[in-house]
Amino acid sequence: MTMKGGAASSLARTGTVPRSREIYDALRQKIVSGEWPAGHRLPSEHELARAFGCARMTIGKALGALAEQRLVTRRRRAGTTVNMPRPQESVLEIHDIEAELLAAGIPYAYESLARRIRRATARDAGTLGVSLGTPVLALTGLHRASGRPHALEERLINLRAVPEARTERFRAISPGRWLLQRIPWTEAEHQIGALNADADIARWLAIRRDTACLAIERNTWRDAQRITHVRVIYPCGEHRLVARFRYRPL
Repeated sequence: MTMKGGAASSLARTGTVPRSREIYDALRQKIVSGEWPAGHRLPSEHELARAFGCARMTIGKALGALAEQRLVTRRRRAGTTVNMPRPQESVLEIHDIEAELLAAGIPYAYESLARRIRRATARDAGTLGVSLGTPVLALTGLHRASGRPHALEERLINLRAVPEARTERFRAISPGRWLLQRIPWTEAEHQIGALNADADIARWLAIRRDTACLAIERNTWRDAQRITHVRVIYPCGEHRLVARFRYRPL
């Protein structure tokens, strides 16, 4: 088996990079460059081992790493094929503000500021991806840490997707925690931005108007149905976003 582009011959042993890593890099380059498009079937492990002059176990480690990165799918007997590209994925989880503060030893409280059931306005419909007139629950609440304002939450809940929210007053539990405990979700999207506090935001967060704030917006789906949209606003300096990655040597 001869591979196009001289992938095998171009890999010199450096003595510092594991052979499986060199092979992984070579195969990955063929995928990300488009030389091997989505649906392309890779040569068999035996063919790759012969082309690269190495053991099949080494090829298996390289292919396993490609599968972990979701670049390929490996199936017994069917072989290994290139996946459709995944241009971006969120590394953020759906966070429970109460759990985070309590884990840090900080007293937590949620204060409901406004609650209204209404028919979806044009803005609601666009935000939630529902039809005009769909029943929605609009909520505004304040998360407090040690009694101080920590974050302002503005939320819309699709009552066709979550009809039980119609009777929940959210006095003893925050909407986010209530939803996490009761409603299974299948997909979420985060958007991170910044804004300057208007008069209402400044009043509730006890900050000066035009203070810079971090705004995190999240849409959550159950299958194809949008469950909720939420915007959580933090004064800058009150919140950090952290993503931790681990390098897995081959």
